[in-house]
Amino acid sequence: MQIIPHYINGNTQHEPNPRLAAVFNPATGENIAQVALASDNEVDDAVQAAKNASHDWAAVTPLNRARILFQFKYILEQRMDELIACVTREHGKVKEDARGEIIRGLEVVEFACGIPELLKGSHTDQVGRDVDAWSISQPLGVVAGITPFNFPVMVPMWMWPVAIACGNTFVLKPSEKDPSASQLIASWLKEAGLPDGVFNVVNGDKTAVDRILAHPDIRAVSFVGSTPIAEYIYQQGCAHGKRVQALGGAKNHMVVMPDANIDSAVNALIGAAYGSAGERCMAISVAVAVGDIADTLVEKLAEKASNLKIGNGVEAGLDMGPLISAEHLAKVKSMVDTGVSEGAKLVLDGRGYKNNENPEGYFLGPCLFDQVSQDMTIYQQEIFGPVLVVVRVPDFATAVELINAHEYGNGTSIFTNNGGIAREFTQCIQVGMVGINVPIPVPMAFHSFGGWKRSLFGANHMHGPEGVHFYTQRKAITARWIQSELGAEFAMPTH
Repeated sequence: MQIIPHYINGNTQHEPNPRLAAVFNPATGENIAQVALASDNEVDDAVQAAKNASHDWAAVTPLNRARILFQFKYILEQRMDELIACVTREHGKVKEDARGEIIRGLEVVEFACGIPELLKGSHTDQVGRDVDAWSISQPLGVVAGITPFNFPVMVPMWMWPVAIACGNTFVLKPSEKDPSASQLIASWLKEAGLPDGVFNVVNGDKTAVDRILAHPDIRAVSFVGSTPIAEYIYQQGCAHGKRVQALGGAKNHMVVMPDANIDSAVNALIGAAYGSAGERCMAISVAVAVGDIADTLVEKLAEKASNLKIGNGVEAGLDMGPLISAEHLAKVKSMVDTGVSEGAKLVLDGRGYKNNENPEGYFLGPCLFDQVSQDMTIYQQEIFGPVLVVVRVPDFATAVELINAHEYGNGTSIFTNNGGIAREFTQCIQVGMVGINVPIPVPMAFHSFGGWKRSLFGANHMHGPEGVHFYTQRKAITARWIQSELGAEFAMPTH
């Protein structure tokens, strides 16, 4: 069986007898490959390769770094179908969704192609008599990214394009559940002209993660995953003196006001809740029905959700594929069981769904709960599956209070035709990303992505301007060219 290797210093490699983990096709349940899990030594090899390449890469002009990214963009666009097939085979998401993920990731590459403009410093003449001052942004050195299974292309692309465009070298630890996309990316970057050692991939589990967090030559770590792991990454990375941006979990609410276009809101909720089988950190998992709209909303949601087309993502015209693994399928089912036992009304039960063409696949039909309260587990915890819960509230103020009281603050949305209500929502809601009549408010690449509260650990959001700030260090320079002898100055100069 194929062993998926690491990519270190421009070559694929692994130890003679590596630890292995199985890689499955979630739609069929078939074990399609084994992935090598990195030892401490292999992580060290990748970091050393990145360190060896760091000085020369930092010396490459920003314009020439951008040209390599332009060439990579061209290669990816020509071979996108190959990458789509890779994502669908190992993750399970439908082809159209895989294409969307790749294009959203490619937008960050396009943003990073503008790095000559983004890295410009500032200059001031005559800050003192015959004294000038300016500031510049310089790379950190070796940086690392630890990424989740749900976006094997897009989330790494939130990190490495900006990092290497800024002059850093990069070590990526992708999810061991769908690692092949990172191998393709690495090979295409080399083909585009990226020097060996600038981009490296180590597959692995907690062993690799812990070595990345402790390695003295890694200056910064970016992470996306669950909140408990994000908090661990942040604490351990900071304890070892690193910059850390760690994006955690979510429980994203969508408020539906009584004046909203109900059909538009329902369509938005269906796509945002059940797209990619709910395995998105920006998925809407809570619908907040305000006032007397709830009965109609639930009825229409149930009708739409019950007609979703589910199957193997390689087929055309599907709405939803499988969950990532048998273990995750069991976990999501157990959460549905918990919701029932705690008294929520299960309007639509997907636990019994079977895909006739792929009976061994990890499929779960859409689940819809009504009459959910704040004290229920299915409201409090991130489920990360095709489960939408409806919470009924009497008014707008209660909806805002509900959302602000939740420990997560990743994304939220409101559907309304009232501009005043919409503006008030954006001002008072304690969430990092907000949509108005937009269900999944993921910022474009030239803005930055990140949540609030326990959805983000660290000061910096990802990609966009904050990504450039995260992957660079600012240097302030003050200069005077001496025309005549200077006297000693014992007081702080003030002019």
